[in-house]
Amino acid sequence: MTTLFISDVHVDAAQPAITRRLLQFLEGEARTARALYILGDLFESWIGDDAADPDQQQVIAALRTLTDTGTTCFVLHGNRDFLLGPGFSEASGAQLLPDPLLLTLYGKQVLVMHGDALCTDDVSYQRLRATVRDADWQRRFRSLSLPARRTLASAARAGSQDHTAGLEYKIADANQDSVATVLRAAGVNTLLHGHTHRPAIHRFTLDGRECTRIVLGDWYTQGSVLRWDERGYELAGLTDSASVTASAGVPE
Repeated sequence: MTTLFISDVHVDAAQPAITRRLLQFLEGEARTARALYILGDLFESWIGDDAADPDQQQVIAALRTLTDTGTTCFVLHGNRDFLLGPGFSEASGAQLLPDPLLLTLYGKQVLVMHGDALCTDDVSYQRLRATVRDADWQRRFRSLSLPARRTLASAARAGSQDHTAGLEYKIADANQDSVATVLRAAGVNTLLHGHTHRPAIHRFTLDGRECTRIVLGDWYTQGSVLRWDERGYELAGLTDSASVTASAGVPE
């Protein structure tokens, strides 16, 4: 059976087409899979397990149906939904996993990440990331009223959009030295991540060994999925009714 990977869906009430596309995927192809991994930013914003809006609740219900019918689902935190907690897991049936994560897929070891930690050229973002991933900061944020959390989240989204719009293309991408560092630390040849919204399969040599970096795309205009089984993998774009293969291969 196939293992599926998606990332950067960014479910948002302002983007109903994304929700429809994801629900179609969860009710269709995902039900035939061995497992589904969501590598962060399932939601555009998540201010706490007690604050899901109707679109988010639809997705949570679909995940619960998926897991109840036999497909295991795993979720990593993204830079938009780093506050996902046990309430989300209980409601959806999905298991939250640490980032980074080392997987064995059909005999191959693969390092899996959301990917934002690799964008080390964006120094100001890395400082912000360290702040909001701090347990004390998260505890204080969750203690605020819902209106206060919504106001702060809205301001943070606007600030993030302004910041991203002003970045050079290279700065917003994964830093190759950081990629090399995490591959060396994990002792593997294959890295899989999202976050940058730049779907591709990059092959390069590191310390005399052939390595592969697979990048998942976002779901703003179409879906993006990595299908992996015993024959290898393929990275594909998803329309609302079909998929178009982008590239495929077998990791070294």
